[in-house]
Amino acid sequence: MFLTLFGTVVIAGIVGYASERTGWTRNGVIPSIIICIGGAFLFFFLRIMFGIGFGSPGLNAIVSSIGALVIVPFHWRPRK
Repeated sequence: MFLTLFGTVVIAGIVGYASERTGWTRNGVIPSIIICIGGAFLFFFLRIMFGIGFGSPGLNAIVSSIGALVIVPFHWRPRK
Protein backbone atom coordinates (compact mmCIF):
# COMPACT_ATOMS: atom_id res chain seq x y z
CA MET A 1 0.00 0.00 0.00
CA PHE A 2 2.91 2.37 0.71
CA LEU A 3 4.33 1.84 -2.77
CA THR A 4 0.94 2.55 -4.30
CA LEU A 5 0.73 5.81 -2.39
CA PHE A 6 4.24 6.76 -3.46
CA GLY A 7 3.46 5.94 -7.09
CA THR A 8 0.28 8.00 -6.92
CA VAL A 9 2.24 11.02 -5.72
CA VAL A 10 4.86 10.60 -8.44
CA ILE A 11 2.27 10.22 -11.22
CA ALA A 12 0.30 13.22 -9.93
CA GLY A 13 3.46 15.32 -9.88
CA ILE A 14 4.28 14.33 -13.46
CA VAL A 15 0.74 15.18 -14.60
CA GLY A 16 0.92 18.58 -12.88
CA TYR A 17 4.30 19.38 -14.39
CA ALA A 18 3.31 18.22 -17.86
CA SER A 19 0.04 20.15 -17.83
CA GLU A 20 1.88 23.34 -16.96
CA ARG A 21 4.66 22.86 -19.49
CA THR A 22 2.28 22.09 -22.36
CA GLY A 23 0.25 25.23 -21.64
CA TRP A 24 -2.93 23.43 -20.64
CA THR A 25 -2.94 25.31 -17.34
CA ARG A 26 -1.50 28.66 -16.30
CA ASN A 27 -1.28 28.23 -12.53
CA GLY A 28 2.48 27.96 -12.23
CA VAL A 29 4.47 24.74 -11.95
CA ILE A 30 4.43 24.40 -8.15
CA PRO A 31 0.71 25.22 -7.70
CA SER A 32 -0.23 22.76 -10.47
CA ILE A 33 1.82 20.01 -8.87
CA ILE A 34 0.29 20.74 -5.45
CA ILE A 35 -3.24 20.70 -6.90
CA CYS A 36 -2.59 17.38 -8.65
CA ILE A 37 -1.08 15.74 -5.58
CA GLY A 38 -3.99 16.93 -3.43
CA GLY A 39 -6.54 15.51 -5.84
CA ALA A 40 -4.63 12.25 -6.12
CA PHE A 41 -4.43 11.92 -2.30
CA LEU A 42 -8.13 12.55 -1.97
CA PHE A 43 -9.04 9.98 -4.59
CA PHE A 44 -6.50 7.48 -3.19
CA PHE A 45 -8.11 7.60 0.24
CA LEU A 46 -11.62 7.43 -1.25
CA ARG A 47 -10.52 4.28 -3.04
CA ILE A 48 -9.22 2.76 0.19
CA MET A 49 -12.26 3.70 2.28
CA PHE A 50 -15.11 3.10 -0.17
CA GLY A 51 -13.66 1.06 -3.03
CA ILE A 52 -14.40 3.76 -5.63
CA GLY A 53 -12.00 3.65 -8.55
CA PHE A 54 -11.31 3.08 -12.23
CA GLY A 55 -9.30 -0.12 -11.89
CA SER A 56 -5.56 0.36 -11.65
CA PRO A 57 -4.02 2.80 -9.18
CA GLY A 58 -2.09 4.51 -11.97
CA LEU A 59 -5.24 5.28 -13.92
CA ASN A 60 -6.87 6.53 -10.73
CA ALA A 61 -3.93 8.89 -10.15
CA ILE A 62 -4.07 10.30 -13.69
CA VAL A 63 -7.83 10.82 -13.72
CA SER A 64 -7.93 12.36 -10.24
CA SER A 65 -5.04 14.71 -11.04
CA ILE A 66 -6.70 15.95 -14.21
CA GLY A 67 -10.00 16.31 -12.38
CA ALA A 68 -8.37 18.38 -9.65
CA LEU A 69 -6.70 20.61 -12.24
CA VAL A 70 -10.07 21.25 -13.85
CA ILE A 71 -12.05 21.84 -10.66
CA VAL A 72 -9.72 23.78 -8.35
CA PRO A 73 -8.56 26.72 -10.54
CA PHE A 74 -12.09 27.41 -11.79
CA HIS A 75 -13.52 27.25 -8.29
CA TRP A 76 -11.04 29.72 -6.82
CA ARG A 77 -10.95 32.15 -9.76
CA PRO A 78 -11.98 35.66 -8.63
CA ARG A 79 -15.38 36.83 -9.79
CA LYS A 80 -15.67 40.00 -11.83
